[in-house]
Formats: sequence, structure tokens, C-alpha cells
Amino acid sequence: MIQSEKPTIMDIARMSGLSKGTVDRVLHNRGEVSKKSYDKVMAVIKELGYEPNVFASALARGVSPRIAVLIPLHGPGSFWELALKGISKASGTVGPLGVETELFEYNPSDAASFQDACNRLIDSSPSGVVVAPMFGPGTQMLTAELRSRSIPYVFFDTKQDEDGYLAYYGLPEYKSGYLCADQLTVDRSASEVLVVRVKRDPFRQSDPTVIRRAGFLDYMNEHYPDCIVRSLFIDPDDPVRTDQELDYFFEAFPGTTHVAMFNSRIYLIVPWLERHPAQIRRVVGFDNLTANMNALARGTVSALIAQHPDEQVAMGIQALFDYIVLGKKPARRDNFMHMDILTRYNIEYY
Repeated sequence: MIQSEKPTIMDIARMSGLSKGTVDRVLHNRGEVSKKSYDKVMAVIKELGYEPNVFASALARGVSPRIAVLIPLHGPGSFWELALKGISKASGTVGPLGVETELFEYNPSDAASFQDACNRLIDSSPSGVVVAPMFGPGTQMLTAELRSRSIPYVFFDTKQDEDGYLAYYGLPEYKSGYLCADQLTVDRSASEVLVVRVKRDPFRQSDPTVIRRAGFLDYMNEHYPDCIVRSLFIDPDDPVRTDQELDYFFEAFPGTTHVAMFNSRIYLIVPWLERHPAQIRRVVGFDNLTANMNALARGTVSALIAQHPDEQVAMGIQALFDYIVLGKKPARRDNFMHMDILTRYNIEYY
């Protein structure tokens, strides 16, 4: 069939024998459509060569697509400050094209604060959402509500074990823990290991390192089954108490020679490590924060595993832009990012 003008949704509806509403749901992935209806619409689209312009239709309705980003409140030099750079960069790309981005922040130690941020986000009726899961139950409630409203969402940094997300951009979490254990034990001398963990919310609902920790422990069990792995929780806001807790720990377990931390805050224990240089043989942490990199350059930290959260969140925003505006799904759902192993010998080139 030769079309003299660009085909419209009405043309597709007429040729498929379906309503305009059904065609719209297929084109924009809104609500449930039977497989039979879906196949009819797609067959007509293929015949007509129809290319939807979701952005133009949104502008015609006076609607500006808006992407909401849910991240914790943070201070300078933190992991989330790196992520904010990616958000700013992506906003500068999609903003001139008429797509807004809006931040929704919360206290990472307070489940109620997280829930309040989620409620504000939902009430704002975003076109799409980028979220770094922190509170497991709260995130599950949020994503269930997003699915019920047919709002696409993207995970970055970590992801929930579910089927509803549009895409994930981040490290392979289990393998990153596995890699951490490998880097920690590269000298093959570890008999007692300390895993330093951060105190979060009182009910421990906020723990994004669960899968990373599982990978670490599996590696240790497989390769060093006789090695003893112990954990110590520290308060990230109380350095004096952190020093005391480390003193108590090493008095109780003086044979501990290797230390790992699965989040971005290995710098919290660096002051203690530098006052006790003979105690520890090897220290491995995550993320290229300035404080971490400085400790790496001095040799206090042996290796860092870096992951570029700025790239992750920027790719998430771009993926939502492509999906909302262009109707284009990501080529892959799980987009595992590179894991960079940094040492004192290569950080000047990073």
C-alpha cells in the first residue's frame, strides 16, 4: 500500500480493526493488551512504516516529560556526589530537548525519610524514575506503585531482584564481592579477615551491599575455607567511637591482618590504620572518592574497585529519555559496568 502522507494512529486503528485507545496502549506500553491485539497493531505498523513521535505528542498536549531521580542526601566528597555529577551531565543533555529531571532526596539512615521521598516522587507523577535501591521493603513498595501506574523505572548502582525494571546500570554485584575477596587475598597470607560494615538504619533495612557480601564470602569459603572472617559495625558519624571499636577489635583478635569494606567509605578507618601500620598487611575497598584515592596513593589502602556511578546514572537517564521520548527500549536490560582495579601505581592515570 502506498501512503501519500505519514500514517497516523487512526490509520493503524482503522486497518487493524481496533480502537484508537488500544493502539495507543500498544505504542506507548500503557496498560494490558492481548497478544492478538498487539500482534495486529505491530503487523500494521510494519506495513505502514509508522514511527511514533511520543515527544511531539507530549508537547502538543502541553506536557513536558520529567524524569525523577531518587538518591540519598549526601555531603561533599561522597559516593553520591559522584552520582550527582552524572545527573547534572545527563540533565544538560536532555534538558534542551524538553525533558526535565528532578531530584528526590532522603536521609539514608531513616526509613521514614525514604518513604516520604517516595511519596513525594509518586505525587509528582513523573514520566520515568531512576532509583538506587537502599531500603529493600520501601523500594519494593515504590516499584510496585510505579508498575501499577505504568511508569518506567531504571536501577543504578544496585538493583532489586524483580522483573519490572526497564534497565539496570551498575556493577555485577555478586562478582564485585568475589573480586574484592580475590584482591584482598592476592598475597595468600590471610588467616583472619575483618569486614568493616557501616551502621545504617536501626532495623537494617538499608543495606545495598548484601549481594556483594555474599560474593565475598562465597569466594572465601571456596578458596580459603580455613580463613576466619569477622565483621565490625562502625558509626560513620562518630570517628572517635570508630577508633575505639577498632582498638577493641584488634585487642580481641590480634591475628587479623586483612581488612575489606564493601561500600565507598574505606576512608573512615584510614586514620586508625595509619596509626597502626604494622597491624594490617592488605586493605581493599570500593570507589574512587578523593579520600579513598589519597589513602591508596599513600599505600594505606592496597586496592580500590571503582565503578563510575556518574556514568551509571547518566546512562539510566538517557535510557529513560530514549524510551519515553523515542519509544526505544534499551538493547539490554542488565547493563553491567566495568570494574576497575586501582592501585597506587595506576591512580595517576585514572
